[in-house]
Amino acid sequence: MKKNFKLGVIGCGFMSTAIIKGAINGKILSAEQICVSDINKDALDRIATLGVNTTLNNVDLVSNSEIVLFAIKPQNLNDVLSTIKGSNCKKFISIMAGVKKQKIKNAFPDGKVARCMPNTPCSIGSGAVGLDLSDYKCNRDKKFITLLLSSFAKVVLVDEDKLNAVTGVSGSSPAYFYLFLKGIIESGVKHGLDYEDAKQLAVSTMIGAGKMVEQNANKSLDELINAVCSKGGTTIQAINTYNDCGLSEITEKAIDACVKRASELENL
Repeated sequence: MKKNFKLGVIGCGFMSTAIIKGAINGKILSAEQICVSDINKDALDRIATLGVNTTLNNVDLVSNSEIVLFAIKPQNLNDVLSTIKGSNCKKFISIMAGVKKQKIKNAFPDGKVARCMPNTPCSIGSGAVGLDLSDYKCNRDKKFITLLLSSFAKVVLVDEDKLNAVTGVSGSSPAYFYLFLKGIIESGVKHGLDYEDAKQLAVSTMIGAGKMVEQNANKSLDELINAVCSKGGTTIQAINTYNDCGLSEITEKAIDACVKRASELENL
């Protein structure tokens, strides 16, 4: 049975909007190939400005879409599944944190589910996504889903049991970087810099440092650190202070706590 839409999206929030914009801007899909549903008509009116189709009826969306993307809050999934269960669709993508694929497959026993963990920088086309594609065997489907997510993020393929680790490393880590950045900026102000000047210097340096890592794949992080340090110089004093205060150990504990919570949510 030919479907009217290549991609149906349930939920019209921050992340689904980023995905839709990425798909259209990256020419992965045309706006006419996408249909979006939401209980909020104002949200649908906003997304409709991109030229996509919209509906308030999840059953119509699922029945008329080749692949359905779940982009709703996990606590709303049971209500949505209760209304669409048995609809004519077998291909799904989920970006819901803490929801195992099996929960969707319980409602669609013959369904295939790609589960992924995006992060907020996806909204500006510079994100990272951990993707489990193990349910899909068709190369055409795998290529489409990978291209869809690659339109706004770097995609790393992982098994589902690694997605909680992905949450700790990339899903939640923008907040870690913001916190570290905040400390650098506040220290700059303490030492006499204007806040906006300190912010510009720190943000530009963080972006540049990331690009240095990306563009020097043949060098280890230790080599890149040592390249900034000189014996008896300024940088080594800061690095020694970080090491004495246990920055690596603190980071490990923080990510352990994040991954633990992700596992707890998954098992609720």
